[in-house]
Amino acid sequence: MARKFTENKLVIASHNPGKVREISALLAPFEVEVISAGALGLPEPEETGMTFLENAEMKARASAAGANLPALADDSGLVAPALNGAPGIYSARWAGPDKNFDRAMDRVKKELGAGDPAAHFTAALALAWPDGHVERFEGKVHGRLAWPKRGDQGFGYDPIFIPDGYDITFGEMDPGHKHTISHRANAFKQLINACF
Repeated sequence: MARKFTENKLVIASHNPGKVREISALLAPFEVEVISAGALGLPEPEETGMTFLENAEMKARASAAGANLPALADDSGLVAPALNGAPGIYSARWAGPDKNFDRAMDRVKKELGAGDPAAHFTAALALAWPDGHVERFEGKVHGRLAWPKRGDQGFGYDPIFIPDGYDITFGEMDPGHKHTISHRANAFKQLINACF
């Protein structure tokens, strides 16, 4: 049985403002005070895991230890089977040190060429406590890649991803609606059901 989250303060183990905003919105109904690892001045650990879950757990453990508070980390990315799973766990790295996702989306387009546009987003969540206990969850949303880039909502690869059953990109979608169907929302439902 999963450990219940009973604390009233939680560190979001991220320096990505878009991700912190999205996670904070998902946690809003639970009246948990959230603070980002970036705001606390915690360093970003090197992501050396081979899976989204491993990387999420590394980040959560580092923030929980650094802040002496429970910490929630997300590792997520775009997976294109026609690119052998790339960019995958390297999704943020494809954007470079300056986090230029326009460049990353252009690279996906160039490498995919006329290949199969099927893709999915994966989000792994790890909730870690300072005593070392960790709960892990993973969610996915399937869809396809499309160009040109469309929309200015969301972040990352959202302007080129159309989820199954829709004809608009995550970049065009109302953020409130995206929060109900996204990979992160799927992982969050699991987290909430298990720990809250």
